[in-house]
Amino acid sequence: MAVSNSLTKKDDKTKLTFSAFLAQDAMKRKINEMVGGVKGQQFVTSIISAVSANPTLAECDNSSIVSAALLGQSLNLSPSPQLGQYYLVPFNDNKKGCKVAQFQLGYKGYIQLAIRSGNYKKINVLAIKEGELIKYDPLAEEIEVNLIEDDEIREQTPTIGYYAMFEYQNGFKKTLYWTKKKMLAHADKYSQAFSLKATTGKYPKVSYEDYEAGKVDPKDMWLYSSYWYKDFDGMAYKTMLRQLISKWGIMSIEMQEAYTKDMAEIREDGTYEYVDNTSEYKEAENGNMEQIEGNITEETNSELVEHENVTQTVPEDDPFFN
Repeated sequence: MAVSNSLTKKDDKTKLTFSAFLAQDAMKRKINEMVGGVKGQQFVTSIISAVSANPTLAECDNSSIVSAALLGQSLNLSPSPQLGQYYLVPFNDNKKGCKVAQFQLGYKGYIQLAIRSGNYKKINVLAIKEGELIKYDPLAEEIEVNLIEDDEIREQTPTIGYYAMFEYQNGFKKTLYWTKKKMLAHADKYSQAFSLKATTGKYPKVSYEDYEAGKVDPKDMWLYSSYWYKDFDGMAYKTMLRQLISKWGIMSIEMQEAYTKDMAEIREDGTYEYVDNTSEYKEAENGNMEQIEGNITEETNSELVEHENVTQTVPEDDPFFN
């Protein structure tokens, strides 16, 4: 999934638009070699659409966008936000001094890869609503619930926890249940862009409870761009599946690749690097303030890396390899 460096050696002032970058003969040949045919045109259309829908992504190094998208293509996943299989997420690379696109697997991507492996008979993840949980026995891994039948009422009912399960074709089952309180603590601990309690400083943030209640000044919404704010349930689902599958699931070669490269910048030579887990703020050229998130998801430091930069290999303490 390497993207030729010769295509990116442009002065910032003459940076090509993403469409123009893809229209270069060398890039056309590269995409044709790696994707080709009808799929090649679909690939180009899908990533142009993704970049067009996200102005901040358009500011990223063009080659990093293509490299991340080529990884998604190799996994046969779509970057469409509506499908939620994987995302191209803009991050600030302090070493390069520019924004780069990071490959980020969505929870639906985990489900797609698991089903495609042929090992799983069933796989599911679900938010448990207030009043639904009767009992969860962590020893027997059995859950007893009485789900709200009316979907509209259920959607409006507060979430109290998250449940995930899988069953192999041979009948082996594994389940996991976390309370929402545990999930909130997990996000607060591992995501630098998420704050459970109110924070002070140059850019103060309200507590997550106040955020959910809408007690945020509209002009400060840029502070809450993390997916833990924008789609908490989606991030919680991903966390549950990641915890469940990485510790107890059978992982295909595709899933191993997606797991190890999730939340990483894919380099031009095909290697990868995890973006520093920091939150930075800088003044944009138009005078407004924008947040450049170092990492908006939680597991990178806890399950993959304890240091800033990882290339090609996964540490020995990674739960999948133990």
